[in-house]
Amino acid sequence: MQLFYYSEIDEQSTSFFFDKEESQHIVKVLRKKQGDFLYVTNGKGWLFETEITFASPKKCEVSILKYEYKLPRPYHLHLVVAPTKMNERYEWFLEKAVEIGVDEITPIICHHSERTVIKTERFEKIIHSAMKQSLQYYLPKLNAPVSSTEFFKQLKDDNSTKFIAHCQDGTKYLFSEKLSPFPEKIMVLIGPEGDFSSEEIKLALQNRFQPISLGDNRLRTETAGIVACDFVAICSKLK
Repeated sequence: MQLFYYSEIDEQSTSFFFDKEESQHIVKVLRKKQGDFLYVTNGKGWLFETEITFASPKKCEVSILKYEYKLPRPYHLHLVVAPTKMNERYEWFLEKAVEIGVDEITPIICHHSERTVIKTERFEKIIHSAMKQSLQYYLPKLNAPVSSTEFFKQLKDDNSTKFIAHCQDGTKYLFSEKLSPFPEKIMVLIGPEGDFSSEEIKLALQNRFQPISLGDNRLRTETAGIVACDFVAICSKLK
């Protein structure tokens, strides 16, 4: 099964046109033609079975034959992860986190961040591609980059169970142990290569973030994000 994405359709739609980029991919690269079937999601839980009625590399039209609603996963995972110095490492993190299962991602600019300017256009494309590749029907939300100071100010009404992974000394809990009983809304905060500052860790603890360990080894930022994502996915199956 190959999955395509088109955000503007819903269960009331009967037909639609793909944009030029996707149309060219469908007709020129995949060599799809009139009468072929395509599976499409709108990223909101709906899976549509469609048939190509007009195969043009500039504007490919499909008609909707049937549709089905897919239930979301039983938890909401929000990863708040500092951008890495090497941009491709963060892109790798985004791809793998989406494949494993994440609902929301926020790039956080910390006191020790070496990368402070973030362009999210490419990040969005990577998330779209990973959602389609892993056959998922919900598009994760990518929030705008935010400074750590502003991030903590915005937490007032958030009711997630919150965790922070940092490298400084102090009491920490194994992440998997803190996922029992399993919470419905989870937020995990992961810092940059230079770790969080002492002030940021203090603010996190004041905002009820629980300090966690992701294992005995020191992990890169992007690896820590993937490990945290995987812990949640596995523990959700054991609840």
